[in-house]
Amino acid sequence: MLALDITHRQGDFTLECAFESDARVTGLFGPSGAGKSSLLRIMAGLVVPDHGRIELAGRCVFDSAAGVHVPAHKRRIGYVFQRARLFAHLNVRHNLGYGAWFARAKPGRARFEQIVDMLDIGPLLGRRVAGLSGGEQQRVAIGRALLSNPSLLLLDEPLASLDAARRDEVLPYLERLSASAELPIVFVSHQLDELLRLANRHVVAMRDGHILFSGATAEFLARPSLLGAEQARDAGVLLRAQVLAQLGEHGLSELTCAGQSLYVPRVAYPAGAAITLHVRARDVMLARERPTGISALNVLAARIDRLVADGDYAVNVHMRVGHQPLEARITQRSAEALALAPGQTIHAVIKSLALAEQAWERLGGL
Repeated sequence: MLALDITHRQGDFTLECAFESDARVTGLFGPSGAGKSSLLRIMAGLVVPDHGRIELAGRCVFDSAAGVHVPAHKRRIGYVFQRARLFAHLNVRHNLGYGAWFARAKPGRARFEQIVDMLDIGPLLGRRVAGLSGGEQQRVAIGRALLSNPSLLLLDEPLASLDAARRDEVLPYLERLSASAELPIVFVSHQLDELLRLANRHVVAMRDGHILFSGATAEFLARPSLLGAEQARDAGVLLRAQVLAQLGEHGLSELTCAGQSLYVPRVAYPAGAAITLHVRARDVMLARERPTGISALNVLAARIDRLVADGDYAVNVHMRVGHQPLEARITQRSAEALALAPGQTIHAVIKSLALAEQAWERLGGL
């Protein structure tokens, strides 16, 4: 459990933040200047808030009313910054050893090798930091933080300083970490795609030093106002499915969702693996009758729950596929032409390529 309720003033900027989360990965989302990094520094003990209480991993580390303040070095927190902040005069092995030096219970060789293998940094152990790419440096920084045997891991936009290629290189390792690590993680980002790939259960949205939302990622994703103007177009739902088969000759994976088939660009997960898909409302078309003779492979029968006009000559159609939500954003004219109404069965058409790079493994579900 993470729980905090703090107030802190920094010059003209005031943080007033309160939220709770029991998710393994909690996403902290918001634009630059929202106060995300400041909040992480307070959680880590690097900044003492003016008032409030902080409970991290079930342990109270700050309570202004009770006079409790656990210093940073006793909070057992692993912290990965936007830039790796490695020791340039040491090689990779010695940088990792620096993290292990801080561990209360020193990690054994098996633990060291487990982390090295997970982050694929074995070939780098003898190399100097100066010879590493930005992505390699961040993987080493994550390994160093894990080897400190923390009770909580804070990732402060660890991909922000990387170019697109290095970012795509590091993301799979963060996914592996978020799926397999037992310790709670707070992942900070202002990029929606990163957030959805790593924190698909709980999101905390910030703006101007305040918490706008704290709750289920699926609910957050369905509220465009929380995403910001640039990313509102990615509003939609998280749809859970299961890998059914690999269609190697076509480069596709067949999934099953509420007893219906979905086809996505091939995902590297075995049959039976749980998959979560980010389905954007703008990528969903609707038909009263099941269409034939079209190129789209995915046609899901759904039942309309409600229609919501957004004041921009558009209508958000909220549906259910089995027990799971699905949403389409269509024009008001289209909604009228189809004579849509709650309770109707409708056919949702989704292009397979619209789901490219949107699939990832999450065995814990939504």
